[in-house]
Amino acid sequence: MFAKKALYPLLCVSLLGMVACGDESSSVNDPTSSYTPGTTPPVYTDPNTPLSSGGGAVDPLPSSASNPVAAPSGGYAALASTINAVRPDELYVGFVGANVVSSETDAATYPSLAGDFSAVFTADYLPASRVAWSAQTNGGYKIQCSVNDATVPLMKSRACTVSEGIGYGMLISFFANDADTFFKLWNYNRAFRKYNGTTNLMPWIVESFSYNIVDDASATDADLDIATALILMYYKTGLEAYKTDALLIINDLWKAEINQANNLILSGNTPMWNGKSAKYEITYNLSYFSPVALRLFAMVDPAHNWNAVLDAMYTYMAKVQAGGTGVFPDWSNEAGTAVKAPNGSADATYYRFDKESVRIPWRIAWDYYWFQDTRAAAILNKLNEFIVEKSAGSVTSTALGTSYSWNLSLGADMTANTVSGMWQGAWCATGLAGNSTWLNACTTELNTKTLFNTSTSYFTDILLVLYSQLLNGKFIKPF
Repeated sequence: MFAKKALYPLLCVSLLGMVACGDESSSVNDPTSSYTPGTTPPVYTDPNTPLSSGGGAVDPLPSSASNPVAAPSGGYAALASTINAVRPDELYVGFVGANVVSSETDAATYPSLAGDFSAVFTADYLPASRVAWSAQTNGGYKIQCSVNDATVPLMKSRACTVSEGIGYGMLISFFANDADTFFKLWNYNRAFRKYNGTTNLMPWIVESFSYNIVDDASATDADLDIATALILMYYKTGLEAYKTDALLIINDLWKAEINQANNLILSGNTPMWNGKSAKYEITYNLSYFSPVALRLFAMVDPAHNWNAVLDAMYTYMAKVQAGGTGVFPDWSNEAGTAVKAPNGSADATYYRFDKESVRIPWRIAWDYYWFQDTRAAAILNKLNEFIVEKSAGSVTSTALGTSYSWNLSLGADMTANTVSGMWQGAWCATGLAGNSTWLNACTTELNTKTLFNTSTSYFTDILLVLYSQLLNGKFIKPF
């Protein structure tokens, strides 16, 4: 367990033209003080590893110095010999500057909503920040997520936040040692959980800091990531407040988001996802499978058999992968066959390794990096063999940007002319368990990738940050 250290604000970045800087009195307390429920809990930062400020909303170019460092000791799998310890921090600061928004900023951006903020965000949940979702300029969420009085063009259609973004944000801020952002995102999560009142699982989509919960169904991947981030912070600080809150989430996650009949992870807590309606077939999303989360849950929650879920999910994942071309479909049923999601979100992509599945290599490679599970290695190696063949071994091939079909009888591959950072990272991660030549070259290429930082790039950009942190050695175990 890490020793408790003196605290100070770690990151101060420009948020869409407004400065949002934490200070010790407002968001960070002495970790040796006792915690009283309902008050601001203390948050750990490591003063030996501060990030530089000034990222703002502009993605900096890669550092000219590669700054290679050895993989962390203590049971880690080997990373590339070409890792860049600077690049993940550059990307992190750029992402936060463009996408992490404080309540004060949103009050100025959306004055018509600001009067509602205090209904959700009482003093117990301030200061708070959110990760802005991509702009919704058409489709079902356009009305809720586009506020007419927005004064900043980039933000006009970005009034919504999804729980997934809070989970990712808490993880990247943890691995960046940015306790101020971590704490504010946690407050955002806690406030909406409290306001919703019926469960400790955050509604998957909400509007700004207001009481408009657009859809109060849960998203299991977000719940897993949020609880994981809290457990990691608990092990880093020894502070019970983090574990206590994580256990609230974990308990409800077990009750509502695990299929008790087969120990598979459900996609949400409503009849659309949990099989309690004859109208819907249960569909699974393998990008929601976070092996590290399940291992951490087992460490702090002996009341539930999380190892059984881990084993069932790995068995199911191997079955799905073996049943197709070697990649994974975005959605699948209990038989391991690609199927459309019941919410209609993936009618054109359900059978492809696409916008859902791009997260799979990150989650599985993270497990292999920390725990060297042979099941993780088998999955990564099969994916790596697939992409090496498709790309003829070239890490710069546009083959890395293609969305591949799990079964060509269901639909063709969707080819691409370019490779975004998230796809580069996904395919780089497949080399972690056995192809060091690929991993070395691919990590070098990954470190040339930049953020888009547009009103619609939240998802691709935050995944680039996650992959960059993992593959450049920022995923340090706190236990």
